[in-house]
Parts: sequence; C-alpha cells; structure tokens
Amino acid sequence: MSHTTKASKARYLSVAAGVAVALAGGAALASSASADTSDRKPRTQTFELVGKQTSSGEVDLGKPGTSVGDQRIVHEDLYRDGKKVGDHSAICTYTQVSPAALQCVGTFALPEGQFAAQSLLHLPAPSSVDVAITGGSGAYSTAQGFIRTVPAGETERHFTVHLQR
Repeated sequence: MSHTTKASKARYLSVAAGVAVALAGGAALASSASADTSDRKPRTQTFELVGKQTSSGEVDLGKPGTSVGDQRIVHEDLYRDGKKVGDHSAICTYTQVSPAALQCVGTFALPEGQFAAQSLLHLPAPSSVDVAITGGSGAYSTAQGFIRTVPAGETERHFTVHLQR
C-alpha cells in the first residue's frame, strides 16, 4: 500500500474524477454558418462550473488494499451560476501503486449531448489538474480542449473549461 493516507487518496482521486465536469457547462457548439471551413480558425470558449459529488465508491480488485486495477467511482451534479446543468460520472483505475498513478475517464451528460475527458493522474496530485477533452456527441461532437480542476473541499470542485470547436 502506498504512503498516501486514505483521506488524501480520496481527495486526489476525487479531483481526478471530477476534472472533466467543467465540460458540462452548457456551452453552445452550434455549427458555423460559413460555407468554407478550410481557413476557419478553431473557436475557443472558456467558462466556469462547480461539481458537487452525489455518490462515490471504491472497488478493491486483486490483492487486498491498494493494488493495480483498483478503482474509484464518482458521480457529480454539475452547476453553473447556481443552477444544475447536468451530471458527470468518472472512473479512475490504479495503473501503478508506488508511486501512485491512476487513469481517469469521465462522461458528461447535458441536454445538448455528451462528451468525455481523460487524464493520467500522479499522486500526490498538484493543487490543480488539467484534463484533456477527448470527444463528444450531439452539440459537442467536435469538442476539444482541456479542463482545469481545483478542489474546493472533500466533495466539491471548481472547473475552468477551455473548449475548442
């Protein structure tokens, strides 16, 4: 088992799992009216979100205690300007125990569509983590960019989404 305490492990895993939550901020990704897309520059949009954890759990696979393959699962409600705008689920899987590394993948559901983000998180985690936006569907079918996540307590995160389309 790594030297990371259970409380700090949960905090760091929670940071990783919620990072991509910011994608769900309700950004409009409507297609451009331009007929010629060959010289169109990507449009970047930045916005803030708050993720509030509603459930979480750990799955201990293999050897008892922390081992490769163990998982942390998190579900969050997403808020923008105090209004619930969607939800997010993420799974982080240990790929290495010492030093600890986790592969985190999240999916975000909004009325306009869904999108995904992922990150390789090394523990102890830094005070902020950048997570890659890896794709989407519906209005988010061309989503790219990254989300910066900053923990705000044990069950809340603040996200700055840098979205390109």
